[in-house]
Amino acid sequence: MGNPKAFLTISRKEAGYRPVMERIADYGEVEQTLNSDDRILQASRCMECGIPYCHWACPLGNRMPEWQDSLSKGKWAEAYERLVATNNFPEFTGRVCPALCEKSCVLSLQGEAVTIRENEAAVVERAFAEAYIKPCPPKKRTGKKVAVIGSGPAGLAAADMLNRKGHHVTVFEKDEAIGGLLRFGIPDFKLNKKVIDRRLDILCEEGIAFRTSVHVGVDVTGQQLLKEFDAVCLAIGAGQPRELPVEGRNLQGIYFALELLQRQNRIVSGIAVEGENPPDAKNKHVLVIGGGDTGSDCVGTSIRQHAKEITQIEILPKPPEQYNPDTPWPSYPNVLKTSSSHAEGCMRRWNLDTKRFIGANGKVTGVEVAEVEWTKDGNNRLIMKETGKTEIIKTDLVLLSMGFVHPVHEGLLDSFGVEYDQRGNVKSVIPNRSSVDKVFVAGDVTSGASLVVRAIWSGREAAVAIHAAIEK
Repeated sequence: MGNPKAFLTISRKEAGYRPVMERIADYGEVEQTLNSDDRILQASRCMECGIPYCHWACPLGNRMPEWQDSLSKGKWAEAYERLVATNNFPEFTGRVCPALCEKSCVLSLQGEAVTIRENEAAVVERAFAEAYIKPCPPKKRTGKKVAVIGSGPAGLAAADMLNRKGHHVTVFEKDEAIGGLLRFGIPDFKLNKKVIDRRLDILCEEGIAFRTSVHVGVDVTGQQLLKEFDAVCLAIGAGQPRELPVEGRNLQGIYFALELLQRQNRIVSGIAVEGENPPDAKNKHVLVIGGGDTGSDCVGTSIRQHAKEITQIEILPKPPEQYNPDTPWPSYPNVLKTSSSHAEGCMRRWNLDTKRFIGANGKVTGVEVAEVEWTKDGNNRLIMKETGKTEIIKTDLVLLSMGFVHPVHEGLLDSFGVEYDQRGNVKSVIPNRSSVDKVFVAGDVTSGASLVVRAIWSGREAAVAIHAAIEK
């Protein structure tokens, strides 16, 4: 620890965002960066606690105190080496992770947590800028072949770790470009796709083969892969969106959130998009149903598409703005989260249940919602009850952002004959193994929809299981 009193003398300083009127005019990343001197000062605030709860809270087990110490001393290369010892892609998590580590930082008890996520992004950017990151292909090949289906964070992490072991890894992706939801689900204003491409260049030079526009289960069968490869890793994510089966659902103008986000991401990347009646928020009253991060991404995207008005509703009650006794430190707090997109202009409402969609000439014109209130039973479980108050919210475009229920079963998964758990995810009969011989699982396909950081961890764990199995 360079300065044991830094946390007392140096205040938390965030990089902040670009000015609103500037950033809503483009799809560039909204987050700014601090200069190197400020970043070193921020890292010096780490107390190097005897019990590092930041390390405990991180699914990857990142050794925050270690690389914060390196950074605080200006040892950028050392900080990067310590960071990537547990995290394959800090450039992703440094941008889109909700920073579970920061919420469990001891200094967060006073609202002054170490800026761990921003520090992480700064370290990896410095590493790329100064060419610390270079392709390191394995010196020997084992002759074993592994197919990874899905190129999101779980699939890429699994592929990276297996390739390091010397196995021949081929990643199959049904879309036209690699990245999964990192590329097509997360807007460019949060994650510029050049950040993905530069990492892919490294992975390609290290020997991983990528096959895009190959829909396994359609273009090639799972059984064919089992014959050709020594192991198959399912990392296709949880792609079945939660439906809202109420009256009027078939009206035009109602879309799942990813229909908007994926289309806009393709447009930003210069990829041709097709289809009739595509979602477009221009000059429309937009209603986002669902209060999570994907809903927030819909808000930011709609603003950049020049929506007339945007409302986001949530069936759950409004969380507290500061401390929530139901989620005490060091657990992740359920408190009000205001994203950069919300700050750009959006009406947010809570305790509203969608009852029906209203339309004219086959197109949605409004949504009837009912006010609800929440109480708890004797087991501390939430119980919802309608108050009797209803209203109609005017809208021309509805975006359903209520999460995902499980992976898509039809096609690939059903053809493999894998077992599913009670929630419809692929059952892991033992860690990272499906019920089918030679078929392994990683990420949301087995856990259900979760965080990028957890997907990377799961991909790493799947690689360990696969390596152990094929090296016997």
